[in-house]
Amino acid sequence: MMGYAALHPSYNPLMTTATPTHVLRGIFFLLLALVFFAVLDATVKQLTATFAVPFLVWARYAVHCVLMLIFLAPSLRGQLVRTDHLGAQIVRALMLLSTTACGVFAFRTMPLAETTAVIFLSPLMVALLAGPMLGEKQRAGRWIAVLAGFSGVLLIAHPGGALNVVGVLWALGGAVSYTAYQILTRRLSHHEHPMALLFYTALVGTVAMSAVLPWYWHQVTPTTTQWLMLWSMGILGGSGHYLLIRAFRLAPASTLSPFLYVQLVWAALLGWLVFDHLPDGWTVLGMLIIATSGLWIALGEHKGERKGEHKPT
Repeated sequence: MMGYAALHPSYNPLMTTATPTHVLRGIFFLLLALVFFAVLDATVKQLTATFAVPFLVWARYAVHCVLMLIFLAPSLRGQLVRTDHLGAQIVRALMLLSTTACGVFAFRTMPLAETTAVIFLSPLMVALLAGPMLGEKQRAGRWIAVLAGFSGVLLIAHPGGALNVVGVLWALGGAVSYTAYQILTRRLSHHEHPMALLFYTALVGTVAMSAVLPWYWHQVTPTTTQWLMLWSMGILGGSGHYLLIRAFRLAPASTLSPFLYVQLVWAALLGWLVFDHLPDGWTVLGMLIIATSGLWIALGEHKGERKGEHKPT
């Protein structure tokens, strides 16, 4: 998905001491980031009616990359590109690029809220894989939450519903890619500068999509309004990522993670206001099940951290 980039609870690079003031500021930055991401997704969905998906993905990453070079490169200099894990950085960036592309394809045929809800399966998948891949202790509650989350997707895509099955599959593909991205983020966040993590996603996405851009550049000439919307994608995405990093530096990730599901509310609201779409009863139930499952895992991890059980390798 274009906007969804909420980091997994273990992503907590360079966190400052979490005083009550810091925690409140962290929550505020997170909630503001989620607004940016929801508006970004609505903008992308609007543009999919006119532009090819590869062009939109390129615009999202290119503007983001240019903004980082203009505003951060002069002060960070070598820190922006310094890495001891270049291969993992590239693979991680490609996973986010795949998430973005799958999300945009899903937006062409699915509403905002439903697409967002399906990709929110990703934290559940990470929880399922955290044991064998990250050495984290597995609890029965995780398995129950994951199974419940997948049942929520089945309700969203229930037979006889109005959703396009291909769109659901694209969204599921985005969730899988985003799961790989989050796992790599958890591994790299303990060793890499957070701005380097952010820059490599923008750089790799820009380079990869620039390779296919010539086939799509001349298909449609954007109007002035559309150019502004294209630029806003990079601004909203880059600013949202920056706010996320600030949030996770100010407050414990286990405190912030339950608030991530506020994005579902924004997606449903914008889907109604902008696209005049309201989910049916079964879809709403499926979304609630996915959100509840994610919250269950997030609160369980918070409890585990307080007991000293959450110790990723």
